Amino acid sequence: MEKRKKDEKLIAYCGIYCGDCHGFTGMVPDLARDLRKELRQIHYDKFAAFISTYPFGKDFKNYEECYKVLGAMVKFRCRKGCRSGGGSPFCKIRKCAEKKELDGCWLCPDFKSCKELKFLEPVHGDAHIKNLKNLKKKGKKEFVKGKTLWYSKIREK
Repeated sequence: MEKRKKDEKLIAYCGIYCGDCHGFTGMVPDLARDLRKELRQIHYDKFAAFISTYPFGKDFKNYEECYKVLGAMVKFRCRKGCRSGGGSPFCKIRKCAEKKELDGCWLCPDFKSCKELKFLEPVHGDAHIKNLKNLKKKGKKEFVKGKTLWYSKIREK
């Protein structure tokens, strides 16, 4: 994957860098599209149906569901960051920051204990909190020059 220069406009209110998202880069949607095409061309559904009749191939009974999920992956694209109208239009984090007239959650004194940010933990762990701390400390210009986190495992306290 080619490395692009990071853009401050792609820093989401929550501290996640939109440019790291698989929906924004298009890598996963493109791979899913290409895999679905290949599976159709070689009639993999026929193979899956056949092999699933054997004990060692029982997982292939779920082939249609797998193919359907790949289709959903193809559709998961976001060509804009959240500041430019990408992402969920119902994002409570974005709405909160906009209501408070903040450039991002890092400017809010309550971000470390914010209940709205908990929403991100299943996908990002505590990466957004680490990014927010980094943004607060360094500012946007320096933040995009460094490493941005997409996922970080939450350490148990």
